[in-house]
Amino acid sequence: MALEIEEITELFQTQGAVQYGSEAVSQQQHALQCACLAERAGASPELTAAALLHDLGHLLSSPVSAKSAAGDDLHQYLALPFLRGVFPDAVLEPIRMHVDAKRYLCHVDRHYRSSLSAASVRSLALQGGSFSEEEAAAFIEQPFAADAVALRRWDDLAKDPAASPPDWAYYVEVLMQAKCGVLSITLTGRTALAR
Repeated sequence: MALEIEEITELFQTQGAVQYGSEAVSQQQHALQCACLAERAGASPELTAAALLHDLGHLLSSPVSAKSAAGDDLHQYLALPFLRGVFPDAVLEPIRMHVDAKRYLCHVDRHYRSSLSAASVRSLALQGGSFSEEEAAAFIEQPFAADAVALRRWDDLAKDPAASPPDWAYYVEVLMQAKCGVLSITLTGRTALAR
Protein backbone atom coordinates (compact mmCIF):
# COMPACT_ATOMS: atom_id res chain seq x y z
CA MET A 1 0.00 0.00 0.00
CA ALA A 2 1.46 3.33 -1.07
CA LEU A 3 1.83 6.09 1.49
CA GLU A 4 0.61 9.53 0.53
CA ILE A 5 2.51 12.62 1.63
CA GLU A 6 0.10 13.22 4.52
CA GLU A 7 0.74 9.69 5.81
CA ILE A 8 4.51 10.07 5.45
CA THR A 9 4.25 13.36 7.37
CA GLU A 10 2.28 11.68 10.14
CA LEU A 11 4.81 8.85 10.34
CA PHE A 12 7.69 11.30 10.78
CA GLN A 13 5.67 13.39 13.26
CA THR A 14 4.76 10.37 15.40
CA GLN A 15 7.90 8.23 15.09
CA GLY A 16 10.56 10.64 13.88
CA ALA A 17 11.69 11.59 17.39
CA VAL A 18 13.31 8.16 17.74
CA GLN A 19 17.09 8.33 17.90
CA TYR A 20 18.84 7.77 14.58
CA GLY A 21 20.79 4.62 15.38
CA SER A 22 23.51 5.58 17.86
CA GLU A 23 23.93 9.07 16.39
CA ALA A 24 23.21 12.25 18.38
CA VAL A 25 20.14 13.18 16.27
CA SER A 26 16.63 11.86 15.81
CA GLN A 27 15.34 10.20 12.65
CA GLN A 28 13.46 13.37 11.73
CA GLN A 29 16.45 15.66 12.42
CA HIS A 30 18.61 13.44 10.22
CA ALA A 31 16.03 13.48 7.40
CA LEU A 32 15.62 17.28 7.54
CA GLN A 33 19.37 17.91 7.64
CA CYS A 34 19.93 15.59 4.69
CA ALA A 35 17.23 17.35 2.64
CA CYS A 36 18.65 20.75 3.58
CA LEU A 37 22.13 19.73 2.45
CA ALA A 38 20.68 18.46 -0.84
CA GLU A 39 18.78 21.67 -1.43
CA ARG A 40 21.82 23.83 -0.61
CA ALA A 41 23.79 21.81 -3.18
CA GLY A 42 21.21 22.68 -5.85
CA ALA A 43 19.56 19.24 -6.00
CA SER A 44 16.32 18.78 -7.92
CA PRO A 45 13.05 18.40 -5.96
CA GLU A 46 13.22 14.67 -6.70
CA LEU A 47 16.71 14.26 -5.27
CA THR A 48 15.86 16.50 -2.30
CA ALA A 49 12.81 14.31 -1.66
CA ALA A 50 15.03 11.22 -1.85
CA ALA A 51 17.36 12.83 0.70
CA LEU A 52 14.41 13.52 3.00
CA LEU A 53 12.96 10.01 2.68
CA HIS A 54 16.08 7.85 2.29
CA ASP A 55 15.80 6.31 5.77
CA LEU A 56 12.01 5.98 5.86
CA GLY A 57 12.54 2.22 5.99
CA HIS A 58 13.89 2.59 9.53
CA LEU A 59 10.51 3.99 10.61
CA LEU A 60 8.64 1.22 8.80
CA SER A 61 10.66 -1.67 10.22
CA SER A 62 9.68 -3.45 13.41
CA PRO A 63 11.41 -2.26 16.59
CA VAL A 64 13.01 -5.69 17.02
CA SER A 65 14.57 -5.79 13.54
CA ALA A 66 15.58 -2.13 13.69
CA LYS A 67 17.58 -2.70 16.89
CA SER A 68 19.06 -6.04 15.92
CA ALA A 69 22.82 -6.01 15.63
CA ALA A 70 22.85 -9.47 14.07
CA GLY A 71 22.33 -8.26 10.50
CA ASP A 72 21.47 -5.47 8.14
CA ASP A 73 17.84 -4.32 8.32
CA LEU A 74 17.76 -3.63 4.54
CA HIS A 75 15.98 -0.33 5.25
CA GLN A 76 16.84 0.97 1.77
CA TYR A 77 14.39 -1.57 0.32
CA LEU A 78 11.67 -1.47 2.99
CA ALA A 79 10.33 1.95 2.01
CA LEU A 80 10.14 1.33 -1.75
CA PRO A 81 6.77 -0.49 -1.89
CA PHE A 82 5.27 2.34 0.17
CA LEU A 83 6.65 5.04 -2.14
CA ARG A 84 6.24 3.35 -5.54
CA GLY A 85 3.36 4.84 -7.48
CA VAL A 86 3.58 8.05 -5.49
CA PHE A 87 7.09 9.17 -6.48
CA PRO A 88 9.09 8.67 -9.70
CA ASP A 89 12.27 6.63 -10.08
CA ALA A 90 14.31 9.82 -9.60
CA VAL A 91 13.21 9.62 -5.94
CA LEU A 92 13.08 5.84 -5.51
CA GLU A 93 16.38 4.82 -7.08
CA PRO A 94 18.70 7.03 -4.99
CA ILE A 95 16.92 5.70 -1.89
CA ARG A 96 17.39 2.11 -3.04
CA MET A 97 21.04 2.70 -3.89
CA HIS A 98 22.23 4.86 -0.96
CA VAL A 99 23.66 1.94 1.03
CA ASP A 100 25.50 0.61 -2.02
CA ALA A 101 26.78 4.15 -2.58
CA LYS A 102 28.57 3.92 0.78
CA ARG A 103 30.13 0.63 -0.28
CA TYR A 104 31.12 2.26 -3.60
CA LEU A 105 32.70 5.29 -1.95
CA CYS A 106 34.72 3.04 0.36
CA HIS A 107 36.25 1.48 -2.75
CA VAL A 108 36.91 4.62 -4.83
CA ASP A 109 37.82 7.18 -2.15
CA ARG A 110 40.66 6.11 0.14
CA HIS A 111 39.74 8.81 2.70
CA TYR A 112 36.02 8.10 2.76
CA ARG A 113 35.92 5.27 5.30
CA SER A 114 37.88 7.31 7.86
CA SER A 115 35.26 10.08 7.56
CA LEU A 116 32.41 7.78 8.61
CA SER A 117 30.91 7.84 12.09
CA ALA A 118 31.49 4.78 14.29
CA ALA A 119 27.85 3.76 13.78
CA SER A 120 28.21 4.01 10.00
CA VAL A 121 31.38 1.89 10.06
CA ARG A 122 29.49 -0.77 12.07
CA SER A 123 26.59 -0.76 9.61
CA LEU A 124 29.03 -0.92 6.67
CA ALA A 125 30.29 -4.27 7.95
CA LEU A 126 26.71 -5.57 8.20
CA GLN A 127 25.96 -4.25 4.69
CA GLY A 128 28.78 -6.19 3.04
CA GLY A 129 31.79 -3.87 3.36
CA SER A 130 33.61 -2.11 0.56
CA PHE A 131 32.78 -2.99 -3.04
CA SER A 132 35.27 -4.88 -5.18
CA GLU A 133 36.59 -3.28 -8.37
CA GLU A 134 33.94 -5.13 -10.42
CA GLU A 135 31.10 -4.26 -8.04
CA ALA A 136 32.10 -0.59 -8.00
CA ALA A 137 32.25 -0.44 -11.81
CA ALA A 138 28.82 -2.10 -12.13
CA PHE A 139 27.31 0.20 -9.49
CA ILE A 140 28.37 3.51 -11.02
CA GLU A 141 27.08 2.53 -14.47
CA GLN A 142 23.49 2.29 -13.20
CA PRO A 143 20.99 5.09 -13.79
CA PHE A 144 20.77 7.38 -10.72
CA ALA A 145 24.08 6.09 -9.28
CA ALA A 146 25.59 9.59 -9.24
CA ASP A 147 22.50 10.86 -7.40
CA ALA A 148 22.85 8.02 -4.88
CA VAL A 149 26.50 8.98 -4.29
CA ALA A 150 25.51 12.61 -3.69
CA LEU A 151 22.75 11.45 -1.34
CA ARG A 152 25.24 9.26 0.51
CA ARG A 153 27.57 12.20 1.13
CA TRP A 154 24.71 14.33 2.50
CA ASP A 155 23.57 11.35 4.59
CA ASP A 156 27.02 11.15 6.18
CA LEU A 157 26.98 14.85 7.09
CA ALA A 158 23.39 15.00 8.38
CA LYS A 159 24.19 14.06 11.98
CA ASP A 160 24.75 17.44 13.63
CA PRO A 161 22.68 17.95 16.80
CA ALA A 162 23.23 21.72 16.54
CA ALA A 163 21.96 22.05 12.95
CA SER A 164 18.72 23.95 12.34
CA PRO A 165 17.32 23.04 8.91
CA PRO A 166 13.86 24.14 7.78
CA ASP A 167 11.02 22.21 9.43
CA TRP A 168 8.96 19.38 7.97
CA ALA A 169 6.21 21.72 6.70
CA TYR A 170 8.77 23.42 4.46
CA TYR A 171 9.69 20.10 2.82
CA VAL A 172 6.07 19.07 2.20
CA GLU A 173 6.15 21.46 -0.77
CA VAL A 174 9.30 19.76 -2.07
CA LEU A 175 7.60 16.37 -1.73
CA MET A 176 4.62 17.71 -3.68
CA GLN A 177 6.90 18.99 -6.44
CA ALA A 178 8.71 15.64 -6.62
CA LYS A 179 5.42 13.73 -6.65
CA CYS A 180 3.96 15.85 -9.40
CA GLY A 181 7.10 15.52 -11.47
CA VAL A 182 7.77 19.24 -11.69
CA LEU A 183 10.13 19.64 -14.62
CA SER A 184 13.63 20.49 -13.54
CA ILE A 185 16.24 21.81 -15.90
CA THR A 186 19.94 22.31 -15.53
CA LEU A 187 21.26 25.82 -15.94
CA THR A 188 25.00 26.43 -15.67
CA GLY A 189 25.51 23.31 -13.59
CA ARG A 190 22.72 24.06 -11.09
CA THR A 191 19.22 22.67 -11.02
CA ALA A 192 16.33 25.09 -11.14
CA LEU A 193 12.58 24.61 -11.31
CA ALA A 194 10.98 25.29 -14.64
CA ARG A 195 8.04 27.59 -14.01
